[in-house]
Amino acid sequence: MNFNFLSPVSDLVLAHNELLSTQALGRKLKIHSAQHGMPDLDDVKIAIIGVLENRNDVNYIGEEFQLNEIRKSFYSLFPGSWNTTVADLGDIHKGESVEDTYFALREAISVLVKKNVIPIILGGSQDLTYANYRAYDDIVPMVNIVNVDAQFNLGDSSKPIKNNSFVGKIILDQPYNLFNYATIGYQTYFNSQEELDLMDSLYFESYRLGQVSHDIKSVEPALRDANIVTVDLNAVKGSELGLNQRYSPNGLDGKEICAIARYAGISNKVSSFGIYEYKPSKDDDMTSMLISQMLWYFIEGVNYRVLDDDFSDERSYQKFTVLIEEEELVFYKSNKTGRWWIEIPFLSEVNNKLKRHTLLPCMHQDYLDACNNLVPERWYKAFQKNCV
Repeated sequence: MNFNFLSPVSDLVLAHNELLSTQALGRKLKIHSAQHGMPDLDDVKIAIIGVLENRNDVNYIGEEFQLNEIRKSFYSLFPGSWNTTVADLGDIHKGESVEDTYFALREAISVLVKKNVIPIILGGSQDLTYANYRAYDDIVPMVNIVNVDAQFNLGDSSKPIKNNSFVGKIILDQPYNLFNYATIGYQTYFNSQEELDLMDSLYFESYRLGQVSHDIKSVEPALRDANIVTVDLNAVKGSELGLNQRYSPNGLDGKEICAIARYAGISNKVSSFGIYEYKPSKDDDMTSMLISQMLWYFIEGVNYRVLDDDFSDERSYQKFTVLIEEEELVFYKSNKTGRWWIEIPFLSEVNNKLKRHTLLPCMHQDYLDACNNLVPERWYKAFQKNCV
């Protein structure tokens, strides 16, 4: 496919890149430039795409949008001991309409994912997640989305899509491909009781900020089961960001958001990753550097992915069976990584579209809870979704 809707990285950023150490990350990327054109993607594992679209931001005031400061910060970092090839494909500019931008992003993601290239989307407004989701319409039968956000963004699906209401469109627009939606780091006072009730009634997952800060590992199974991971920078507390970016005094700190990015990268299932709601400012080195470090940790995670979820070889795992009332819960533990899964056999029997969800990522604690006659919450919600 011809990526003619992607404009090259700006000459200003490329000139800055030439001044960096030859060991810097920017000197090792494949970069779409005006001089050399689009790079060859044959050996590329991760591709960065900027999307300069924010017209569906509820606070949009017509300001110009660019990602130069993020690129300067990211290029200046040093890579880890990676064997992962990364490309920067440049930017998708605003189309004549927002729908035109959605179309271009959807096409780009679809092509990349089919080529087994993981797109990293740097946005604009978070409603771009809707275009990301629609890119999977002919790729996988059911999609899991994890949103790192202070809000659920459910909104009113009957109204035009906005950055605070895109999830309602994902749930209700055809084709219906959403299996699970999980929010990490939500803050209750930013969400109405109706939204909280709706999340529960749909058996979606939600992890409060306090829970995430208390035990960051508790969110790893949800990220391991995600196809799409999307991050709203408003989930990060204001003191970690530049003045133009600050939203709330409470939120995830820099270490927590980078740990979440790394969990997303390590997941064998995550095939696209987006960071949204960036508010550009030339005086804001803090926000651009935090985003750059999130990118770094995501790439680090991808580099260290381990294929441990193929349980066809009995030597690769341990199997544990727990009886709770009349239900047998079957757990699997990978011998390679120590990660845990729980079996949901009824999904493959009832609905072929859900067949790939037969093994649900979980934690060791879920097994311990089951031994104490407590049904794991993730298992229960998956069961209920199937029964609705």
